[in-house]
Amino acid sequence: MLTVAVTGATGAQGGATARALLAAGHRVRALTRTPDAPAAEALRRLGADVRHADFDDSLSLDAALAGADSLFAVTTPFGTDIATEIRQGKALLDAAAAEALGHIVFTSAAHADRDTGIPHYDSKEEIERHLRETGIPWTVIAPAAFMDNFASGWTLEGLRENTFAWPMPADRPLTLIPAEDIGAFAALALGRRADFAGRRIDIASDELTADGIAAVLSLATGRPVTHREVPLSYVRTHSDDLAAMFDYFTTSGLDVDVTGLRRAHPEVGWHTFDDWAAAQDWPALLDPTPKEPALS
Repeated sequence: MLTVAVTGATGAQGGATARALLAAGHRVRALTRTPDAPAAEALRRLGADVRHADFDDSLSLDAALAGADSLFAVTTPFGTDIATEIRQGKALLDAAAAEALGHIVFTSAAHADRDTGIPHYDSKEEIERHLRETGIPWTVIAPAAFMDNFASGWTLEGLRENTFAWPMPADRPLTLIPAEDIGAFAALALGRRADFAGRRIDIASDELTADGIAAVLSLATGRPVTHREVPLSYVRTHSDDLAAMFDYFTTSGLDVDVTGLRRAHPEVGWHTFDDWAAAQDWPALLDPTPKEPALS
């Protein structure tokens, strides 16, 4: 049984990792800036030790990491910026090194080690380089595109109008993974340090074209969903970073060996996009009317 500190514990990847570790019998320190949040309370009920930690507060990091065996590290520029992500990521890794943790699993992005020119991939590449310099045994897991994003943002808005609005051609394949599988793979790597230390692994659960994604969403939602290609110029008006990402997805492609991963690590319980889509509460997601809170 390990004691694993999990950053981003109230987020998608950290939360999935915390739940997978708890299910495997490990002790989890769920690190979050918001220990009173509903997601933190849910982890507490599952048995996690929820602790306050802030990447910009070295004392809180030191206290949260003290005595832990391993660390699951996740960083993001969304909500801040690239420079902040890099600074906070390095601060987290330095705190882990100061505590002489036995293993760090850092979640990056598939192809982030290939000089993609995508800003939020390049930031993770810089953090990966810093990770290798800490002297602590490390593993980098690098997820492909998140299935979970198809249930939010502009995709959800388009689905309300029976459209899968996506900035890629209809026949261009994309590798995908749900947060649940990222968490399961992270827990596997943390639990088998000797097998995974020193490895960088791109991970994905499925691969579909944009037309294929639309077909699955049509079946899952019960709506006649069709793909509509969104121009990159439109995406660029909202985010140069995301436009660069979709340009890379379309031109270079985000190839990951899905078949090989399933063969090598069946214990992860990989989910297809059909599996993920069938598990979503589409009536609630697609209802544009906000619900009034129930009166007690």
